[in-house]
Amino acid sequence: MENSGEGRGLVLVVEDEQAIADLERLYLSRAGFGVHVERDGAAALARIRQLRPVAIVLDVGLPGLDGVEICRRLREADDWTPVIFVTARDDEVDRVLGLELGADDYLTKPFSPRELVARVRSVLRRAAGPQSPRVLSVGRVRLDLGRRAAEADGGAVQLTAMEFDLLAHLMSQPGRVFSREQLLAAVWGQADYAGGRTVDVHVAQLRAKLGDASPIRTTRGVGYSAASDPR
Repeated sequence: MENSGEGRGLVLVVEDEQAIADLERLYLSRAGFGVHVERDGAAALARIRQLRPVAIVLDVGLPGLDGVEICRRLREADDWTPVIFVTARDDEVDRVLGLELGADDYLTKPFSPRELVARVRSVLRRAAGPQSPRVLSVGRVRLDLGRRAAEADGGAVQLTAMEFDLLAHLMSQPGRVFSREQLLAAVWGQADYAGGRTVDVHVAQLRAKLGDASPIRTTRGVGYSAASDPR
């Protein structure tokens, strides 16, 4: 259950009440985020690990594996994806704050969906920090994020907006291998498990434009990375 966004990244909503989940998805997608909804805690934990969303909107009172336990397991695995807890009762707020789970924010039902969007934007700004690099360089390829300009071997390369975003995401963490599902979530803002071909096509286009300078590497059966070492 997902909506494609406009490149702001994927927000994973974990909510077992369909009406609330639908409202959260509607307003977040209007704000330009991709949205994937899960209603079961165990399934949500697996999707978080698979999709690597930019933020998680997490209901505390889930049946079975509840929101507090999901957050605890993420933090134990050193996953510090921003989490906004959604709670139904004041005692749940006390529980969340008292456990010091590293939650980034919380909202108490009923809440304004516009306020949810504002909170998501706020935690993402805080997570990005004030010193995000403006220039990325891997091997013979250089990206100026501010000017959205690409160079290979010192010469300008014309990239489409999506090609630029895909290359920037790979180059932001040199050596890390991203699965196609993770790239779809981070760059396209969607969780379309049949959309791996979209990633492959854009990688092929980037390689054609960058030529021998391309830093993109394929890890068979896993996905893609950016590295400066010889292929």
